[in-house]
Amino acid sequence: MQRMTRRGIEWLSAAADNPSECRQVWADDPRRPTLLPTGRFFDVVSVEQRLGLEMFDRLQRSGMPFGPAVADRQAQRVGFFLGSESRETFMFHLGRETSSPLPHRYLGSGCVVVVPGPIPMSDDRYHWLRAPTRRPEANPLRPVALATALVASAELLARIDRFDEQYPTPYAAVPALPEESDG
Repeated sequence: MQRMTRRGIEWLSAAADNPSECRQVWADDPRRPTLLPTGRFFDVVSVEQRLGLEMFDRLQRSGMPFGPAVADRQAQRVGFFLGSESRETFMFHLGRETSSPLPHRYLGSGCVVVVPGPIPMSDDRYHWLRAPTRRPEANPLRPVALATALVASAELLARIDRFDEQYPTPYAAVPALPEESDG
């Protein structure tokens, strides 16, 4: 779990209808989650938690560019922040990677997202997987990386699920060992 920096707070609160009020709320209670509109400063791609955590790990391991990421424990969702108006690029690259629709929600103009406060506690419902530390630099590869990670992670989890169905116990996956020969 990460915490926002002062520059991250300034950037994120700028998306609020009243940025100074948002910063004051967080100054009074840094744990308090806040509802922010998407589409002006950022968009968010939301996926179910299992898929989102795999995507997050994949993005980190590969060093691909990605922005802040937030988790909602109760709803079991993970949201990845993209630059505003990234939908077309994200959907284009998602379509290049797969012809199957993948379960995700794209939150752009006219939507809202709940974000954790700057200093959430470990047992809070909302927490940062990767907190904003500053205004994310515009990077045209961010929606490409996110689309690629979404497809790769969904494929990996589907393979794991098929394996679990085929081999319901660990011992079912281990073939019978050949007998030792006294050769």
